Amino acid sequence: MLILLPPSEGKVPPRRGRSLDLSSLSFPQLTPLRESVVETVARLSAEPGAAGLLDVNPNLVDDLVRNTRLLSAPTATASHVYSGVLYQALDLDSLDAASKRRANRWVVVVSALFGALRLSDRIPAYRVNICSTLPGVGHLSSEWRREVTAALEPSVKPRELVVDCRSSTYAGVWRPTGERAERWVHVTVPGASHMAKHTRGLVVRRLVQAEAPRTPQGLAEALSAAFDVELTAPMRSGRPWQLATTPRA
Repeated sequence: MLILLPPSEGKVPPRRGRSLDLSSLSFPQLTPLRESVVETVARLSAEPGAAGLLDVNPNLVDDLVRNTRLLSAPTATASHVYSGVLYQALDLDSLDAASKRRANRWVVVVSALFGALRLSDRIPAYRVNICSTLPGVGHLSSEWRREVTAALEPSVKPRELVVDCRSSTYAGVWRPTGERAERWVHVTVPGASHMAKHTRGLVVRRLVQAEAPRTPQGLAEALSAAFDVELTAPMRSGRPWQLATTPRA
């Protein structure tokens, strides 16, 4: 099973740890573009008007300063750097060892700075908008789409279940095609947009605590003990199944 997550806007800057080693990250074929993006973001973040260049809120001065030290700052695992609502609900540290191993094996985070990551990859805190266009690099979403597609397609078995918990801005970076799309399921949270991230974190937590379901129907059944679920088949080929999930009180 492959579980796709967005990064979180909230990040905890590591206080200690070795500096960024791009060659150690998962999906090494992304390294050349990672080098270009990291170096460009670090350089631009030191320039006047950096917030506008990177499509970052100009009030986030500390984040932009941290960006200038991407290559020298301490790193920690992505599961500890990402601190938003989804990752709080997943609460990886509180899981048993087997569940942690599944999470580290199944989860892929789509990132504006790194393209795609595993939860165990060591990264610094950063602030980059996936919709920004970097001089000399291009529009990040489009540039990553080519590279991440080439990296993920071989790593996903044609009939493997793909559970998509990404937000819309990150969903365009990679979409399963062909046989892979037949078991692509988009997790939605009806009528509770403010709780969507929290619910998706709970969904991922539930999934990594058991063996992987193999079909969209099996996924719905696996979650039905803790969630009200409604599975809807795609309207046409190449589109995802929709799994509406609501946590039970």
